[in-house]
This record gives sequence, C-alpha cells and structure tokens, in this order.
Amino acid sequence: MTDTTPAFPRGTILGYPRIGRRRELKRAVEAHWAGTADEQQLETTAAELRRQTRERLAALGLGRDDSSIPESFSYYDQVLDAAVAVGALPERFADLRGDDGEIGLGAYFTAARGAGEKAPLEMTKWFDTNYHYLVPEIGPETRFALSSDRFARQVAEARADGFTVRPVIVGPVTLLALAKATDAAPAGFDPLTRLDDLVPVYAELLASLRSAGADWVQLDEPALVSESLPVDAATLAAAAARAYAALGTAADRPAILVAAGYAQLTDAAWTALAAAPVEAVAIDLTRGATPDAAVDLGGKTLVGGVIDGRNIWRGDLAGAWAKLEALEALGADRVSAGTSTSLQHVPHDVDDETRLDPRLASWLAFADQKTRQVVTLARGLADGADAIADELAAASAALADRRSAPGVRDGAVRERAEALTPDDFDRGDYDARVAAQEAALGLPVLPTTTIGSFPQTGDIRRARARHAKGEISTEEYEQFLRDEIARVVALQEDLGLDVLVHGEAERNDMVQYFAENLGGFDVTEHGWVQSYGSRATRPSILWGDVSRPAPITVAWSTFAQSLTDKPMKGMLTGPVTILAWSFVRDDQPLAETANQVALALRDEIADLEAAGIGVIQVDEPALRELLPLKKADQPAYLEWSVGAFRLATAGAAEATQVHTHLCYSEFDVVIDAIAALDADVTSIEAARSRGEVIGDIAASGFTHGVGPGVYDIHSPRVPSVGEVADLLDRAATELPLRQVWVNPDCGLKTRGYDETVESLRNIITATRDIREKVGAAV
Repeated sequence: MTDTTPAFPRGTILGYPRIGRRRELKRAVEAHWAGTADEQQLETTAAELRRQTRERLAALGLGRDDSSIPESFSYYDQVLDAAVAVGALPERFADLRGDDGEIGLGAYFTAARGAGEKAPLEMTKWFDTNYHYLVPEIGPETRFALSSDRFARQVAEARADGFTVRPVIVGPVTLLALAKATDAAPAGFDPLTRLDDLVPVYAELLASLRSAGADWVQLDEPALVSESLPVDAATLAAAAARAYAALGTAADRPAILVAAGYAQLTDAAWTALAAAPVEAVAIDLTRGATPDAAVDLGGKTLVGGVIDGRNIWRGDLAGAWAKLEALEALGADRVSAGTSTSLQHVPHDVDDETRLDPRLASWLAFADQKTRQVVTLARGLADGADAIADELAAASAALADRRSAPGVRDGAVRERAEALTPDDFDRGDYDARVAAQEAALGLPVLPTTTIGSFPQTGDIRRARARHAKGEISTEEYEQFLRDEIARVVALQEDLGLDVLVHGEAERNDMVQYFAENLGGFDVTEHGWVQSYGSRATRPSILWGDVSRPAPITVAWSTFAQSLTDKPMKGMLTGPVTILAWSFVRDDQPLAETANQVALALRDEIADLEAAGIGVIQVDEPALRELLPLKKADQPAYLEWSVGAFRLATAGAAEATQVHTHLCYSEFDVVIDAIAALDADVTSIEAARSRGEVIGDIAASGFTHGVGPGVYDIHSPRVPSVGEVADLLDRAATELPLRQVWVNPDCGLKTRGYDETVESLRNIITATRDIREKVGAAV
C-alpha cells in the first residue's frame, strides 16, 4: 500500500452474479467441456461477460475508478480459484501443471470434475447457503507457491478497459479452515497449521495485484463468523490476527478489505481484525449486529453490510439507513454502505421478470436493485439523510403494501396450523413399521434404488419449452411425458433395480415444480442463481401462506406404478428443502412457514397412499444447509426443521416406507436430528468423500435404514465395479446388513444417459457381488 491509495468508496457490493444474465457462462463452459469450444473461445466469452458486468455496475451508480466495483468472476468456484492461485492442489493433479508449475484451466476443471482415475475434489455447501464449494485438500506435503496469474490478469484487463476494480479472493484463514487433510497427512492433521507457510504466498499474490493496478483487494473471511467448523472460534481469531499482521505489514500491496459475511463476527475475530493493520472491515448487519467487544477502529473504514445479499426482498431501507447511522458512533474513520455478502446468491434483475405480478415485483430487489440501494445509501452518507428521503419513503411504502396484500395471510391455513397437537408429529413404533414394510415389500438384502430423477435430456427440455410456448397441446405434452416415464421404468427393470422411480420428467426443478402447484408461491423466468460450477437453479418466491389446492404428484406416480410390479417411489421435496431453496418471506418465523408447507405435503402423502403407492420419499437435502452458524441458534432450528418433516410424514401408515435423502450432511454434526426425523430409510451422499460418513453412521448407533451413496453424480466419471464394491463392502462390514441400501449420491437429472446406464450397471453388478460375498439371497 502507498500513501496515495484512494479512500474506500462510500458504497460497494461484495460480489456480483457471475453466470451471466442468461447463463452465458454456463453454456460457454459446457461447450468447452464438450469439445465444441476451445480454451480461447471460452476465455473470450468470459472476458466479454466481465466487461458487461463492469459496465452494468457503473451504469447502476458504482464508480469506474474508485474500487467500488468488485472483480468476483469465477469459472467454477471461488474456493478453487484461491487454492489454484496458491498451488494448493493435491498430488494426483501434479502431472497437469505446466513446466513452470502453473495450474492452467485444464487442470482447474479436472480438479473440479475429475477425469479418468483422477477423482475430483470433494464438494460441500458454503456455510448455510445452497452454493457448493470445492473442498481443498492440504497436508504437510502441500507445496504452496504462486501458481496462477489469473487474478492479476483480470485486474489488468479491467484497467485496460478504464476501470479500477477490487479483486475478491477467499482469504488465507478461510481457505485453510474449509480444507480437509490430504490422504497422505497423518491422522488428526489440521490444515490450519500450515498458515505461516501460506501467508507469504498470499503476500506475493497481493503484490501481483498491486502491480496489475489494484488499489484495493477484498479478502473474504466468512470462517471468522462461524461456530460450526471443526476449528474453534478462538483458534480462528488467533489465526486471523497472525495472518493479517503479516499481510498488513507487507510492503507492496493494495489496501486490504477483510469481509466477514453470513453472520455476526465473533467477538474474538472482531477484536483481531480491529487490531490488524488492514484498512477496512466489512461486517454483516442483516444476520447479525455489531459485535459487543469494544475496539479501536481508528484509521479504518467500516463497511456496514445492511443490504441483504441472500434474499430478494426490497426490505426496510429506512432501517438499513438507521444501522449505518449507528455505525458512525463506533469511531471508524469512515463508514461505507455495502451488501451483507456477495450478490452471487440472488438473480440479476427484477426488471427481467415481465411475467411476475407487478405488485409482487414491487416488493423485490435482485442484484441490480440491491446495487442501486447501496448507491442510494452511499449518497446519504455523503450528502445527508435528506438527500435520500424520497427513496427511503418509497421503500417503506412498498413494505407496507406487502404486509396488507391479499394472500399474505390465509385464515384457513393459520387455523389448521394452530390446531396441531403432539400426536400430529408422531408416527409410532419403528420396529412395528419395519415388520409391516417387510411383509408388504418383500425386498432383498442390500436393496437397490435411485434417488429420484433420471437425466433431463434435450428432448425433455425442448418438449417443455414447446408446451410453454403453445407449440404443442397439453395432451401431446402429457403423452410425451408418459412415453418418457415408461422408458425410464423399463430401463430400471432391465437394469435390475429393486425399488423404482418414475424419473421426474415432468419436473423442471425439485422445488419449483411444487411451488408452481402450491398457493403462496410464485416463480421467475430468468431468476437463475449458481448452485455449483455450471449448474444453476431458479429459486421460487414464497411470499404468502402456503396451501395445496389439488394433488400434485399422484397421477404421475400411479401411472408409473401401473407399469411395473416392483415398488414405485412417490417423490416429494421436504418442507425444509422447499424453504432452503426458495426465497422465503421474511415477515414471520421460518418455523411457521415450514409447518404450512409440511401440512400441504402431509395431504399429498395421504393421497399417494390412497392411490396405492407404498414407498414415499420426502427429500431433505438441505437439512444440514440451514443449520445456523451460531451454536446458540442451532437447537431451535433443529427442533422446528425436524418437526416440520415429522408433521409431513407422521400420518403415513405403518406399511408405507418413508425415505428421505440428505446432501453433504456432515452426518456427525446432525446425527441426532437425522435420527429424530424417524424416516424408515435415509440416503446420504458419500461417494466423493469415499465413504467417510459410514464410520460416523456406525459410531452413532443409527438404527434405521441407510443408503450411503456409491456413485458421485456431480462428476462425469463412471465408477468402476470395484470402486462401488469397495464402498459397499465397507458399509456391509461396518453396519448391520439389514440397514444398508444401495443408491447413487443424488438424483441423476444433470447426467447423460450413457454414463448413467453404465454407472447403474456397475452398481448392480457390485451389489450382486457383495450379496454373494455375504451369503445373502438375491
């Protein structure tokens, strides 16, 4: 840093959606993977998207030359970007480096997706969001070295285009705190012990950014807000103090903004950052408050994250302004307005949603609207409250209109929820259910199934689009879907699966499909949000009380069951996941909304049973995802989230086998909650972590059916028979055989049919081999 470094701007956002307004990056990346676009074509498309983002943010009011525009682009994942920059890839990718040690785009994508025998990095959820990051693997043998100049090149690219941007990089403490030990590391190794080796490489990285023209750099340290990581908060705070004492005193660097979003900074971390020789600290004031610890902020800019980066409500702008005014009393040299987190968690622009009811749209703020809100608040900080009085009044009027709108409160829905009793949450004795289900289903040892969806082919997407445009009739579309379901059922019978699914060809998304059929929801046309890599979802908008006007899944499930004598699963998305993967109303407790969704699903389960469906899966992949980062908040969350699932399923008969599915669940963290769900069978992702969860399941004493995943569906790799057999052998050895189910990690929607069929054949072959080995009858 130099004495001429500009002051931090009065307003900024901590990141911006990077997939493109129409998912242009997704298409470019997938074309590159498919071999129809070379690396240069991909780089050209990415550069154009970055240019468009800079111009858009400038048009919204952020400055071209004051570092208020963040450079937060990523081809796949920001954690992988940081790991690659400092050379932190495990040894299995070493042969992919260039002669000078550089990690290029090919190696980057191989680490993300795997190739051949090179398994990809494990993937899990980013704090309490639906974004997935790639887990770095770091051990004593990891050699840190500056291995990519991509961050610097993007700064220089912006400079050449007339912009001074602020590069955004995952900070060193968070990078290590989120990492796992390499296979070569000794038992109990903590990657955070490598901090002193890593920080000098970060210093080199900062110097390269300064040389490229960066005045400011943003280092994201959300690990400092969490109490849910393996490393305790005091250790993380001490690590931050050490890391930023070193980086802050580096001679050749941009000014440093340390951003800590997603919850309130711990007091220890707040104290450490206040004392560190960095120029600015950004804190989340939407999911937290200013920490209580008294600190000296002299010489620093404090960025108040008062605009919610994770939800889409226009919100209380006057309340946000009041929070900024309160920050002025803390003694910082300067207060700036900001978002609570990166805006990567919200769609681009409400103005793109021409099909939304205008009244609903007036209550919303996507990334562009939130940027304008930040610009408004920045103007207030510069010119005084009177300068923004009209904007504050308009936001308050929209908030009042939302509270009084029809449908926000439904008397019948509320009356039913208020009449619930403890019996409505209790399904009865598990052993009695097991006996009834064994008699009804007659399944073999190690029963095989899939999680629900089969590949959503181009033909399916085209048929859906043609129906939406009116190019084919509803009758033609439904016949197409029946033909697709019949094909999927026949394929599963040919493969030899034991419990079948209908493949969900009629569903565009596992949450949106239900949102389109429940009262209190609306859906967007262009509201895409990155989930991981090139995958994006369109979260629905849950704006009012939830009701079920009519059955949703019954007709498709009963048609599928009519095609086979094998059990056919009815497939539902659970109440917690519907909330987690939607933009949920923020005007009442989540527990109340969850129970409303659960009651709608309870009615759907009753209709499925009445139609003869004997196995019903209620997916809760997001159960762990929503677990609060603060320990004090976790018991209440687990109580209502488990309660909502039980409310949805407790009405099922003893002979009905209720399944659930969990993603990236860190089983040991929520084992008691998973047991309390009282599902008859729980499938859980395990393949990418090579079955680590099996030991946790065994140690926990979990007694219900469980299916640790044996096929990583987030990678195009086809698992070999031996690979699957190893995982099954481990499960069959460490767990009671009667408990073990065989299934992929997750639904197959995103995969192609060739790899899916080959993988499922290998799973069936491996299952038969293990059945023979344990002497079980097929």
